[in-house]
Amino acid sequence: MDKFNLPVYGLTPFTMLDYPDKTACIIWFAGCNMRCAYCHNPDIVMGGKGTMPITDIWQFLEKRKDLLNAVVLSGGEATLYPHIIEIAKKIKQLGFDIKLDTNGTKPKIVKSLIEQKLVDYIALDYKAPQEKFKFVTGTNHYNKFSETLSYLCNTKAIPFEVRTTVHTDLLNENDIESILADLKKRGYSGTCYIQNYRHTNTLKNLNEQVSSLDISSLKNKQSFKVDYRNF
Repeated sequence: MDKFNLPVYGLTPFTMLDYPDKTACIIWFAGCNMRCAYCHNPDIVMGGKGTMPITDIWQFLEKRKDLLNAVVLSGGEATLYPHIIEIAKKIKQLGFDIKLDTNGTKPKIVKSLIEQKLVDYIALDYKAPQEKFKFVTGTNHYNKFSETLSYLCNTKAIPFEVRTTVHTDLLNENDIESILADLKKRGYSGTCYIQNYRHTNTLKNLNEQVSSLDISSLKNKQSFKVDYRNF
C-alpha cells in the first residue's frame, strides 16, 4: 500500500494557464478551512477526503515526465493535506517544478516547503483586509495568512503572486485600496491580480453583481504590478 494513501479530489491532466510559462497538471486536494461565499469549487471544498487514490497520481506523473514541466497543488486547500510535504518530495524526485495555490493559513507548512526547496512558485489568496476577513472567509485566520504573506515578502526565496477575487457585495474600492496599501507597506514586488467575480455556482449561491468594481477610482500608486482581470 502506498505510504501516502489518503485520496485526493481529482486531477486536471493539462493546463497552460495555471503556472506561468510552464505546461502543468493540477492536483486538487479536497477540503478547505475557509467558507468564502464566492468560491467556485464548492464540491472540492466540501468534498471531505476525496476519492482519487494517490497511486493513480503517481502512475500519471510517471507517464508525463517528459511531457509536463510542472505540477500545481491546489484545492480546496492543499496545505491541509496531511502528507503534503511527502507528496511534494516525491513530485520533485520525479523532476517536476511545483506551484502551490494557498490561502496562507498554514504558515509552518509553507515555510517548510520553501526551506526544503519543495516549491518553486506560490499563488497566495489575499481574501480581504483584516477588518473584513471574517466577513468574507467565515474564519478568524487573518493573522496566520498575514504571517505567510510577511514571510514570503521578507524571504524573497521564490517568486509568488497575490490574488484577490472581488464581488462588490463583499469588497469595495476602499477594501482594494487597503489591500494594495498593505502590500506596498510589506515591500511586495510581484504581481497582484484583482479578479472580477464571474457568476457561476458558488459555495453560498451568490447573486450576480449589481455593479463591478470601479477600478478607475483606485488612486493608490504602487511599486508593484496590479493586473485587473475580467473588468
